[in-house]
Amino acid sequence: MKRKPERKQFAVIGLGRFGGSLCKELARLGVDVLALDKNLERVQEYSTIASHTAELDAIDEDSLKAVGIRNFDYVMISLGEGIQSSILATLMLKEMGIKQVWVKANDAYHEKVLKKIGADKIIHPERDMAFRIANHIVSEKITDYIELSDEYSIIEIIASEKVANKSLLELEIRSRYNCSIIAVKKSEDHILISPSLETKIDNQDILVTIGNNEDLDRFQREGV
Repeated sequence: MKRKPERKQFAVIGLGRFGGSLCKELARLGVDVLALDKNLERVQEYSTIASHTAELDAIDEDSLKAVGIRNFDYVMISLGEGIQSSILATLMLKEMGIKQVWVKANDAYHEKVLKKIGADKIIHPERDMAFRIANHIVSEKITDYIELSDEYSIIEIIASEKVANKSLLELEIRSRYNCSIIAVKKSEDHILISPSLETKIDNQDILVTIGNNEDLDRFQREGV
Protein backbone atom coordinates (compact mmCIF):
# COMPACT_ATOMS: atom_id res chain seq x y z
CA MET A 1 0.00 0.00 0.00
CA LYS A 2 1.35 3.40 -0.97
CA ARG A 3 1.80 5.90 1.82
CA LYS A 4 0.02 9.19 1.33
CA PRO A 5 2.49 12.06 0.94
CA GLU A 6 2.67 14.24 4.01
CA ARG A 7 0.96 17.60 3.68
CA LYS A 8 3.34 20.51 3.50
CA GLN A 9 3.32 22.92 6.40
CA PHE A 10 3.09 26.66 5.68
CA ALA A 11 3.65 29.69 7.89
CA VAL A 12 3.12 33.34 7.01
CA ILE A 13 4.96 35.98 9.03
CA GLY A 14 3.44 39.43 8.67
CA LEU A 15 -0.29 39.87 8.04
CA GLY A 16 -0.26 43.15 6.16
CA ARG A 17 -1.80 43.59 2.73
CA PHE A 18 0.35 41.01 0.91
CA GLY A 19 0.90 38.55 3.77
CA GLY A 20 -2.76 38.69 4.73
CA SER A 21 -3.90 38.06 1.15
CA LEU A 22 -1.46 35.15 0.88
CA CYS A 23 -2.79 33.66 4.11
CA LYS A 24 -6.40 33.95 2.91
CA GLU A 25 -5.60 32.30 -0.43
CA LEU A 26 -3.73 29.41 1.22
CA ALA A 27 -6.69 28.90 3.54
CA ARG A 28 -9.11 29.02 0.60
CA LEU A 29 -7.09 26.26 -1.07
CA GLY A 30 -7.53 24.09 2.00
CA VAL A 31 -3.92 24.38 3.16
CA ASP A 32 -3.05 24.38 6.85
CA VAL A 33 -1.32 27.68 7.55
CA LEU A 34 0.16 29.29 10.66
CA ALA A 35 -0.38 33.07 10.64
CA LEU A 36 2.02 35.18 12.69
CA ASP A 37 2.15 38.90 13.43
CA LYS A 38 3.17 41.13 16.33
CA ASN A 39 -0.04 43.13 15.94
CA LEU A 40 -2.70 41.53 18.15
CA GLU A 41 -5.62 42.96 16.17
CA ARG A 42 -4.34 41.40 12.96
CA VAL A 43 -3.80 38.08 14.69
CA GLN A 44 -7.36 38.14 16.01
CA GLU A 45 -8.67 39.02 12.53
CA TYR A 46 -7.03 35.92 11.03
CA SER A 47 -7.91 33.57 13.87
CA THR A 48 -11.02 32.45 11.96
CA ILE A 49 -9.15 32.16 8.64
CA ALA A 50 -5.82 30.47 9.34
CA SER A 51 -5.44 27.04 10.91
CA HIS A 52 -3.37 28.53 13.74
CA THR A 53 -2.36 32.05 14.74
CA ALA A 54 0.10 33.57 17.19
CA GLU A 55 1.15 37.04 18.27
CA LEU A 56 4.93 37.32 18.20
CA ASP A 57 7.90 39.34 17.03
CA ALA A 58 9.46 37.78 13.92
CA ILE A 59 12.99 38.43 15.17
CA ASP A 60 12.41 36.80 18.56
CA GLU A 61 14.07 33.41 18.11
CA ASP A 62 12.62 31.91 21.30
CA SER A 63 9.08 32.85 20.24
CA LEU A 64 9.58 31.30 16.79
CA LYS A 65 10.85 28.09 18.35
CA ALA A 66 7.93 28.06 20.80
CA VAL A 67 5.37 27.96 17.94
CA GLY A 68 7.28 25.10 16.31
CA ILE A 69 8.49 27.06 13.29
CA ARG A 70 11.17 24.45 12.59
CA ASN A 71 8.43 21.95 11.69
CA PHE A 72 7.29 24.05 8.73
CA ASP A 73 8.37 23.35 5.15
CA TYR A 74 7.65 26.84 3.85
CA VAL A 75 7.85 30.12 5.73
CA MET A 76 6.75 33.29 3.92
CA ILE A 77 8.00 36.59 5.32
CA SER A 78 6.09 39.77 4.52
CA LEU A 79 7.16 42.48 6.95
CA GLY A 80 6.36 46.07 6.11
CA GLU A 81 8.26 47.95 8.82
CA GLY A 82 11.52 48.45 6.89
CA ILE A 83 13.98 45.85 5.67
CA GLN A 84 15.97 45.18 8.83
CA SER A 85 13.38 42.94 10.48
CA SER A 86 12.86 41.04 7.24
CA ILE A 87 16.60 40.43 6.83
CA LEU A 88 17.09 39.34 10.44
CA ALA A 89 14.08 37.03 10.32
CA THR A 90 15.31 35.43 7.08
CA LEU A 91 18.80 34.88 8.49
CA MET A 92 17.40 33.39 11.68
CA LEU A 93 15.05 31.01 9.87
CA LYS A 94 17.77 29.74 7.53
CA GLU A 95 20.06 29.15 10.51
CA MET A 96 17.22 27.18 12.12
CA GLY A 97 17.13 24.88 9.08
CA ILE A 98 13.88 25.94 7.39
CA LYS A 99 13.93 24.37 3.90
CA GLN A 100 12.10 27.12 2.04
CA VAL A 101 12.11 30.75 3.17
CA TRP A 102 10.25 33.03 0.76
CA VAL A 103 10.52 36.76 1.36
CA LYS A 104 8.76 39.84 0.03
CA ALA A 105 11.39 42.39 -1.06
CA ASN A 106 10.80 46.13 -0.90
CA ASP A 107 13.45 47.17 -3.44
CA ALA A 108 16.56 46.06 -5.35
CA TYR A 109 18.90 46.61 -2.38
CA HIS A 110 16.65 44.52 -0.13
CA GLU A 111 16.63 41.75 -2.76
CA LYS A 112 20.44 41.81 -3.03
CA VAL A 113 20.85 41.33 0.72
CA LEU A 114 18.21 38.60 0.86
CA LYS A 115 20.01 36.66 -1.87
CA LYS A 116 23.30 36.88 0.02
CA ILE A 117 21.82 35.50 3.24
CA GLY A 118 20.12 32.56 1.55
CA ALA A 119 16.47 33.44 0.92
CA ASP A 120 15.08 30.67 -1.31
CA LYS A 121 12.66 32.86 -3.26
CA ILE A 122 12.30 36.62 -3.36
CA ILE A 123 8.92 38.10 -4.22
CA HIS A 124 8.16 41.53 -5.69
CA PRO A 125 4.34 41.63 -5.70
CA GLU A 126 4.04 45.22 -6.95
CA ARG A 127 6.69 44.78 -9.66
CA ASP A 128 5.28 41.42 -10.76
CA MET A 129 1.80 42.86 -11.06
CA ALA A 130 3.17 45.84 -12.99
CA PHE A 131 4.85 43.45 -15.46
CA ARG A 132 1.61 41.54 -15.97
CA ILE A 133 -0.50 44.67 -16.45
CA ALA A 134 2.03 46.29 -18.80
CA ASN A 135 2.26 43.21 -20.99
CA HIS A 136 -1.52 42.85 -21.08
CA ILE A 137 -1.93 46.49 -22.10
CA VAL A 138 0.79 46.42 -24.76
CA SER A 139 -0.49 43.23 -26.40
CA GLU A 140 -4.16 42.30 -26.42
CA LYS A 141 -3.05 38.76 -27.30
CA ILE A 142 -1.49 38.21 -23.87
CA THR A 143 -3.92 37.21 -21.12
CA ASP A 144 -1.37 36.49 -18.39
CA TYR A 145 2.34 36.86 -17.74
CA ILE A 146 4.58 35.22 -15.14
CA GLU A 147 8.21 36.28 -14.80
CA LEU A 148 10.46 33.32 -13.97
CA SER A 149 13.72 35.31 -13.95
CA ASP A 150 15.18 38.42 -15.55
CA GLU A 151 15.41 36.54 -18.85
CA TYR A 152 12.66 33.89 -18.88
CA SER A 153 8.89 34.02 -18.50
CA ILE A 154 5.65 32.15 -19.07
CA ILE A 155 2.91 33.91 -21.04
CA GLU A 156 -0.61 32.99 -22.05
CA ILE A 157 -1.31 34.01 -25.65
CA ILE A 158 -4.64 33.95 -27.47
CA ALA A 159 -4.38 32.06 -30.78
CA SER A 160 -5.75 33.90 -33.80
CA GLU A 161 -7.17 32.69 -37.12
CA LYS A 162 -3.60 32.86 -38.41
CA VAL A 163 -2.76 29.60 -36.63
CA ALA A 164 -6.23 28.04 -36.48
CA ASN A 165 -6.64 24.46 -37.71
CA LYS A 166 -2.90 23.90 -37.68
CA SER A 167 -1.06 21.41 -35.49
CA LEU A 168 1.85 22.31 -33.23
CA LEU A 169 4.01 20.25 -35.58
CA GLU A 170 2.97 22.41 -38.53
CA LEU A 171 3.51 25.64 -36.60
CA GLU A 172 7.11 24.69 -35.73
CA ILE A 173 7.07 27.05 -32.75
CA ARG A 174 10.09 25.48 -31.09
CA SER A 175 12.35 25.64 -34.13
CA ARG A 176 11.13 29.01 -35.43
CA TYR A 177 10.82 30.96 -32.18
CA ASN A 178 12.75 28.89 -29.62
CA CYS A 179 9.65 28.78 -27.37
CA SER A 180 7.77 25.81 -25.93
CA ILE A 181 4.01 25.34 -25.62
CA ILE A 182 3.53 23.71 -22.22
CA ALA A 183 -0.29 23.73 -22.24
CA VAL A 184 -3.23 24.57 -24.47
CA LYS A 185 -6.41 25.91 -22.88
CA LYS A 186 -9.38 24.96 -25.00
CA SER A 187 -11.78 26.23 -22.34
CA GLU A 188 -11.80 26.76 -18.58
CA ASP A 189 -12.58 23.07 -18.10
CA HIS A 190 -10.51 21.65 -20.96
CA ILE A 191 -6.75 22.12 -20.65
CA LEU A 192 -4.18 20.00 -22.48
CA ILE A 193 -1.00 19.69 -20.42
CA SER A 194 2.21 18.94 -22.38
CA PRO A 195 0.28 18.77 -25.66
CA SER A 196 1.53 16.45 -28.39
CA LEU A 197 2.84 17.81 -31.69
CA GLU A 198 -0.36 16.50 -33.32
CA THR A 199 -2.53 18.83 -31.20
CA LYS A 200 -4.66 21.06 -33.43
CA ILE A 201 -4.94 24.72 -32.47
CA ASP A 202 -8.33 26.42 -32.71
CA ASN A 203 -9.03 30.13 -33.00
CA GLN A 204 -9.11 31.70 -29.48
CA ASP A 205 -7.28 28.80 -27.83
CA ILE A 206 -4.90 30.04 -25.15
CA LEU A 207 -1.31 28.89 -25.62
CA VAL A 208 0.68 28.69 -22.39
CA THR A 209 4.20 29.39 -23.62
CA ILE A 210 7.60 29.38 -21.91
CA GLY A 211 10.81 30.90 -23.23
CA ASN A 212 13.34 33.70 -23.25
CA ASN A 213 11.66 37.11 -23.05
CA GLU A 214 13.00 38.26 -26.43
CA ASP A 215 11.84 35.04 -28.11
CA LEU A 216 8.42 35.30 -26.46
CA ASP A 217 8.06 38.88 -27.66
CA ARG A 218 8.90 37.84 -31.24
CA PHE A 219 6.49 34.89 -31.03
CA GLN A 220 3.54 36.96 -29.85
CA ARG A 221 4.21 39.59 -32.52
CA GLU A 222 4.84 37.28 -35.46
CA GLY A 223 3.75 33.76 -34.59
CA VAL A 224 0.14 33.98 -33.46
